[in-house]
Amino acid sequence: MSETEKQKTELLILEAAEQEFLAKGFDGARTTTIAQKGGVTHAMLHYYFRTKEQLFERILGKNITLLSETILAAMGEPTKPFVERIQCGIASHFDLIATHPQLPRFFLSELISRPDHYHAFYQQLATVGNRLFADLQRDADEAAERGEIEPIDVRMLFISIISLNLFPFLAYTFIEPISKEMMNGLMEDKDQYLAARKDETIEMIMRRIRRYAE
Repeated sequence: MSETEKQKTELLILEAAEQEFLAKGFDGARTTTIAQKGGVTHAMLHYYFRTKEQLFERILGKNITLLSETILAAMGEPTKPFVERIQCGIASHFDLIATHPQLPRFFLSELISRPDHYHAFYQQLATVGNRLFADLQRDADEAAERGEIEPIDVRMLFISIISLNLFPFLAYTFIEPISKEMMNGLMEDKDQYLAARKDETIEMIMRRIRRYAE
């Protein structure tokens, strides 16, 4: 088998594994199913990835990197005004979840059911997160000194953004029937509802950080 064919086979396995892990979590995923969907034998699967844990870590790492790079690309551009970076960051994070709606459930369920995965999750986010927080806090402090925004703790700001962005998707995943009934038709058109939620979140955060500047 050529190197190109090996890379193609590995990619097919990873794609099948991602579908299986995101849908069923680590405990529910079966390597036999991954092998079948990836078009390889079970033995070949273990040739490429020796253990289920190793395969899971590749999928976890890929999605953490995707999350980190998306936020970093939006918020880590120092040439843009601070407020614009926050707006872009909110929208990019929301759009990422909209494109990969299984990710919130996947991360939460794994951290709850398998706390040992928290260490790997934290380690991969910590380096990027700490650097981003430090840079953003410096820029936020400078923007506050110029009177552009209210003084803020960017760590608390991130918690607010993540919470507001995640809940609409978690509501659809875990409590969709109840949510639809309680909201009296607001959530009937999912795309329209999510677009409105993204705009609402951006508006809420902008009002928070600009409260004393306007």
